[in-house]
Amino acid sequence: MGILDFLKGEFIDVIHWVDDTRDTMVWRFEREGHAIKYGAKLTVREGQAAVFVHEGQIADVFSPGLYMLETNNMPIMTTLQHWDHGFQSPFKSEVYFVNTTRFNDLKWGTKNPIIARDPEFGPVRLRAFGTYSMRVGDPTKFMAEIVGTDGEFTADEISFQIRNIIVQEFSRVVAGSGIPVLDMAANTADLGKLVSKAIEPAVSAYGLTLPEFYIENISLPEEVEKVLDKRTSMGIAGDLNRYTQFNAAEALAQGGAGGAMGAAMGAGMGLAMGQQMAQPGPWGAAPAAAPAAQPMGMAPPPPPPPPVETVWHLAVNGATQGPFGRGHLGRMVTEGSFTRATLVWAPGFAAWTPAGEVTELAQLFTIAPPPPPPAG
Repeated sequence: MGILDFLKGEFIDVIHWVDDTRDTMVWRFEREGHAIKYGAKLTVREGQAAVFVHEGQIADVFSPGLYMLETNNMPIMTTLQHWDHGFQSPFKSEVYFVNTTRFNDLKWGTKNPIIARDPEFGPVRLRAFGTYSMRVGDPTKFMAEIVGTDGEFTADEISFQIRNIIVQEFSRVVAGSGIPVLDMAANTADLGKLVSKAIEPAVSAYGLTLPEFYIENISLPEEVEKVLDKRTSMGIAGDLNRYTQFNAAEALAQGGAGGAMGAAMGAGMGLAMGQQMAQPGPWGAAPAAAPAAQPMGMAPPPPPPPPVETVWHLAVNGATQGPFGRGHLGRMVTEGSFTRATLVWAPGFAAWTPAGEVTELAQLFTIAPPPPPPAG
């Protein structure tokens, strides 16, 4: 420090900070011996706060504006220094400028999967990531809890701790939300609000706030996503038999000249066989139609499964009887123990219904023979 700089510091003292790093949260104003002239000018710009630390104690905090460092503008410092009015001498204090603007586009994400219980799939592992913004809400608390005596404190030094808090609260909120995995994409905004509210007490203890918090993606493990993709494909395909036939026809069409020739020959042979079968036989009658030929290289589709028989419960004299099959009920009609007025119920029915009003059972009464004539 030259003699001119020293003299300049003794007679003219301007304290200010201009930041162009975009990631500095706290910067200490450097002064030889921390000597600040009484009556110096302090400039605090918008998005800043100036914190005076005197003998290890936070003395004063200045919001944006232009200040003359005098007794009337420094009540706490005056109390600490025991200044009398008119006492004008340099004082030794450290000045820290705190950046109170937002630090945007900060990243967060889960290092390890989160175990959650899904109502449809059971226990699942989830990963998530997103962004958030951070700002200093209470410079005094931030200086006391986080910065200390660090002369230049950047956002990277606190972002790791904030990410840990976010992941912890996100895991707790997601595990207890009960939202199905397939519906989480439609509820990320609501989840983000719940996580932000859960994070607020922890970050406010550091003098920080999170004005914005976003969940960009929630994903399942890669193996589970592959199985889910297959399940989705099956739903889109619909009838698997038709889907298989369509794939075979498409592969035949893409088989080149040989495949096209084979398809044309097969079509010609089928047309000739159809014409032959349409001609009358030697006795003047056309032969019975032959079953349709299966496409080349394809196995016949399996027969459909037999239909599941509906079983019925009866309400007789306040008691439930059954279940009975349709054949058994037919015998009961013959015996006279089952009539149109008998109340019946089967899976899928909302309430007990008279048998005569059920289409499937009404037929039993129309085809049943009348009672036999009396003997003699």
